[in-house]
Amino acid sequence: MRWYVVAALLTVLTSSQGILTTLSQSNGSYKYDYATVPFLAEAFKLAVSSLLLWRELRTSPSTARMTTDWKSMRLFPIPSVIYLVHNNVQFATLTYVDTSTYQIMGNLKIVTTGILFRIFLRRKLSNLQWMAIVLLAVGTTTSQIKGCGEASCDSLFSAPIQGYLLGILSACLSALAGVYTEFLMKKNNDSLYWQNVQLYTFGVIFNMGRLMADDFQSHFENGHWWQRLLNGYTLTTWMVVLNLGSTGLLVSWLMKYADNIVKVYSTSMAMLLTMILSIYLFYFKPTIQLFLGIIICMMSLHLYFAPPSSLVDIPATGKATQESLREVSVERK
Repeated sequence: MRWYVVAALLTVLTSSQGILTTLSQSNGSYKYDYATVPFLAEAFKLAVSSLLLWRELRTSPSTARMTTDWKSMRLFPIPSVIYLVHNNVQFATLTYVDTSTYQIMGNLKIVTTGILFRIFLRRKLSNLQWMAIVLLAVGTTTSQIKGCGEASCDSLFSAPIQGYLLGILSACLSALAGVYTEFLMKKNNDSLYWQNVQLYTFGVIFNMGRLMADDFQSHFENGHWWQRLLNGYTLTTWMVVLNLGSTGLLVSWLMKYADNIVKVYSTSMAMLLTMILSIYLFYFKPTIQLFLGIIICMMSLHLYFAPPSSLVDIPATGKATQESLREVSVERK
């Protein structure tokens, strides 16, 4: 499958994730324990990856490479730990800043991903690509800034300093987790499905630990976590689980066969697509900032992926001069 097809699917799934999550609410609140959604999504990804690995072992066992030494396997819990810390930092950040400010600061992960991409993966980006990454951060930020006529405008940059520091830390952790996962996926030639099985096994374990910690914190007031696992679930909630699981599988494919920058572009475009869909679903009022942000992001997309030769117009006189020189050399011969 081509990487741009996977990137397009990831954009659609990521944009529908927020919409489905909103639709799963009832009167502005969740009737289910939202901590169970990541657990079920990790279990879904583990089940699909295990099935695909079993199929690969049956059809082409000679090509299904599986490294089982401890030195290699001990690296796979690290992304789960980073994401676990990131989730806690995310909730702590939202206690200091509002949602709009958090989303704007979250765009720092676009630039930090490019920096970590260069440091850890030794990938050299051209000057045009760096300009494209900065443009992407500017475009997504512009699309989310509200007009000064709105009530939240006065509080956009008036949050405590702790909120900004935690927001920067959250963006750095998100970028670090993504870049490290890509490093892990490309470190060896193991089967993608075998790598996924290892990643999602630890994902299930850590999410289970989070649910158990919630039980101890509430002194088992609501019983054990497995007793309330599916309480309040509806068809929309299951769609959220399947969406989250499918998104993770597509991201792992991109990490293996493309790179983290492609994932960043997909998720950034998904944010803009979500805003557009919200116009029809939630009567969202578009702003001039949204249209400007979309234009900037489209320019960034073209600037990053287009061949450098297509970004520069070669004058017609240069071609004529070269042809005339070739004719003179032939005549001399």
